[in-house]
Amino acid sequence: MKKLGFWFALLLGLGLISASAQATPALDGLWKGPLKVPGGQWEVIFRVVTLTGGSYYATLDVPMQKVTRMGVKVQAHGDTVIFVADEAASQFVGRISADGKHVEGTWQQPGLKAPMTLEYAAPQAAPGGKVRLTPPYREEEVNFTNIPVNLRMAGMFSVPPGKGPFPAVVLVSDAGPQDRDATVGDYRPMGALADFLTRRGIAVLRVDDRGVGQSGGTAGSATIPELVADVQAALNFLRTRPEADVSHLGVIGHGEGGNVALLAAAQPLPPSFVVALAAYGQPGSDIVVQQQANILRSLGTEPAQIEAAVKRHQAMLEIIRQTPDGPQAQAIVANMLRQTNTSIDQNTALASAGELTSARYRHFLTFDPAEKLAQVSCPVLLLNGTADMFVAPETNLAILAKGLKSNKNVIVKKLPGVNHLFQSDPGQWPLVNGQPRETFSPLAQEMIREWIVAQAKKQ
Repeated sequence: MKKLGFWFALLLGLGLISASAQATPALDGLWKGPLKVPGGQWEVIFRVVTLTGGSYYATLDVPMQKVTRMGVKVQAHGDTVIFVADEAASQFVGRISADGKHVEGTWQQPGLKAPMTLEYAAPQAAPGGKVRLTPPYREEEVNFTNIPVNLRMAGMFSVPPGKGPFPAVVLVSDAGPQDRDATVGDYRPMGALADFLTRRGIAVLRVDDRGVGQSGGTAGSATIPELVADVQAALNFLRTRPEADVSHLGVIGHGEGGNVALLAAAQPLPPSFVVALAAYGQPGSDIVVQQQANILRSLGTEPAQIEAAVKRHQAMLEIIRQTPDGPQAQAIVANMLRQTNTSIDQNTALASAGELTSARYRHFLTFDPAEKLAQVSCPVLLLNGTADMFVAPETNLAILAKGLKSNKNVIVKKLPGVNHLFQSDPGQWPLVNGQPRETFSPLAQEMIREWIVAQAKKQ
């Protein structure tokens, strides 16, 4: 049997589900339902996508609380499904109906426990169903190797029409295992940005993350320096392509990918320019704590409960930081988890603590995004949205700009109403088949294009 997730293992231990239950119905799509809260109700939306190997990528939206695309862990077996949003200290456990169209269960977060029923909606199809019109440019499936670790990477190289060479960019997605389009449900931010730029004369390479799609490696385990090495390999691949102008090779990174892009610019053979979308400025440990507090606040959690949750989390992070021995740190964190939730058994607590003390998580907690910014000499465009709940634009942009102060070619912009995923306000989304369709902010797209073209004209 596959390794069981945190909440699924807990329910097994409590005897609430059976390990020999029937096969799990398909979960891909949207699961929506009303959550009753004091004074009213909120619409809760889970988006679920099945990844290679049978695991899931999922996110949570609570529109009334301005929660968008919060990461969610999914475990399913038989007729039981468990959604866990660690950032909000929240979970939903329910049973799927026989027809696979409803899930009845319980939502729980600090200060709130309530029944909730989710209804299934199929993923939105693109206009014309699965038919995709041939774009007015050339697309090529490509492979290249991160030579020092012999890691094979796969992606899509899109080339504008006409005679090259063209300015070219590598796209780098946010944290977590992502495919080349950074697909979440029906929203493909990197695919949309690649299409926009290629149609306007910029060649684009977008790549499956390690362990995703056709790329080798283990999904979700790479540290930031390892991701930088992958970007360097992608840039080296572009340098071999006659369609790419080797004097104008850039990197566009989103979220953690923005920090990866900036670090790549501080290495030998740097890119010609960098666009960082919602990159971190604060150290990882500060980001984690602030995100948890912001999300709990947006979900209506009482201030005293938020303060208590944050203090517990800070204490746990301090233990992880001060205890370099992995097994010892895992044991201590597991005990802290059991003290917080006495219903968790030892094995389940150890499994969760293992994730919190992993090499990747430890590295992120100690990661200081500003440390090597003084070594970045290429032109940089820093963009953040004012509606970003995960990376506060004022604080993080100020830190990044300060770290880049010796660089005379840095542009810093805040985009009104744009969220962390670089979507405009939902009221501005276009209607497709009568339904609002999520889109990459047109303002952001055009600003990125215009800036890249300006860099290409300087030399």
